[in-house]
Amino acid sequence: MTAIHARVADVLARAGVTADARLLLGLSGGLDSTVLLQVLAELRARFGFDLRAHHVHHGLSPHADDWAAHCVARCEALGVPCTVSRVRVSPAAGEGWEAAARQARHAAWAATPADWWVTAHHRGDQAETVLFRLLRGAGVHGAAAMGEIVPGNGGPGRLRPLLALPRATLAAAAQGAQLPWVEDESNADRRFARNFIRHALLPRMRSRFPAAEATLAGAAERFAEAAALVDELAAIDAAACGERPLSRAVFADLSRARQANLVRWQLRRLGRAMPDRARLHEALRQLATCSVDHPLCVPLGDGVLHAYRDALWLTPPLPSLPAAPVDWRPDAPLIWGEGHLVVEPVIGAGIARDRVQGETLQVRTRWPGCRIALPDRPSKPVNKLAQEIGMSPADRDRVPIVCLRGEPVWMAGVGATAAFACPPGGRGCCCAGAGRRPIRRRARPTCRARPGSGAGPVPPPSARPSSRTPGPGGPPPCAWRCSARRRSPC
Repeated sequence: MTAIHARVADVLARAGVTADARLLLGLSGGLDSTVLLQVLAELRARFGFDLRAHHVHHGLSPHADDWAAHCVARCEALGVPCTVSRVRVSPAAGEGWEAAARQARHAAWAATPADWWVTAHHRGDQAETVLFRLLRGAGVHGAAAMGEIVPGNGGPGRLRPLLALPRATLAAAAQGAQLPWVEDESNADRRFARNFIRHALLPRMRSRFPAAEATLAGAAERFAEAAALVDELAAIDAAACGERPLSRAVFADLSRARQANLVRWQLRRLGRAMPDRARLHEALRQLATCSVDHPLCVPLGDGVLHAYRDALWLTPPLPSLPAAPVDWRPDAPLIWGEGHLVVEPVIGAGIARDRVQGETLQVRTRWPGCRIALPDRPSKPVNKLAQEIGMSPADRDRVPIVCLRGEPVWMAGVGATAAFACPPGGRGCCCAGAGRRPIRRRARPTCRARPGSGAGPVPPPSARPSSRTPGPGGPPPCAWRCSARRRSPC
């Protein structure tokens, strides 16, 4: 066990696991996770972390109850709290049983607060994953397979401290320590793709190439290095394009390969599945040939590519909105689409507070014949106002319009109407939206230097570091800007 202890301890140290860290071990009761449970339990005194185990009862085997009881008993013997979750595995259309079971496990683990999810994948699992993904046509990110240490970026990180060790090392350690484990009969079923690779392909490869497993695991590390480099290139291109939203004109100056790389990078940051290569390049072809004044909305995997005028952006599929007006008391947030509306007090701006205080407002999308009169401006159709500020057609059908007894009070991206605007120095309130993407307006000018030309383009204001610069985990908190002229949050 000494070599395994040293390897696991090294991974924990490099991950920065300290005394306040909460580790959740995915425990199947099999050989690999049993060894890792033993090692982590013995390393608690050294690192001081909080260790818990979670066994997921999939209900797919007649032995599943025995496996759950085995895991609980092993954890009790080591003084490790253990949770057992019963899940129902139901593959979606086009999804395999292995993928569906993995999704069910992750959903079950998410119910337990943790800083790190720890799993017992070993070098053989890594080699299988590389082959499996290459056979499915993966690029460098997919072929990089699994990482030893994967930061969580807002959620639990992933630790795979046995990833560099062969299964034979784990088996020898378990037998030497007389550790009991269970065997899942489904692991021998070659109808499953990974089992076929494990029992049919890899043995044949080892007979000709004895170091095949180690070589494939090493290739995964090199794929990971290449993936990191293309991500760095995508970040450079995103900054040159203005990042949020991307400048369509600058994006058009990129090579087709860099365009595809940038789109994939942004989809990964949104946590979306990758589209196939043909679908992505068809979307890029449509983008290149579509007039800038014509709105473009193209599904990409489970994301959506939008373009309008000089703006280009990606979103997850957007939730549906209520068909009828929704009553809203402004003293509480209102969930709206992908975000929510809140009211914040201000002075001399936004909506006059005394006009709406104590009232029940209604929130709705635009309707036929809807017009809004802004302060010191004539009444105009909502569609015309949206066009003037460069709001995309996709946003025009989703932005909330706040009304009082049928009369518009405020519109996201436009502001308070003349009848409800707060006078200078008066007590006002502004509506804002949190947890949603920004409304796309006319893009700010950006440097047109061709990326890679050596001209050193200066990132536009939206790409410069600030207190609102988004982190690597995804989009920043955004507010609906409600003054088209002042660009202020109120």
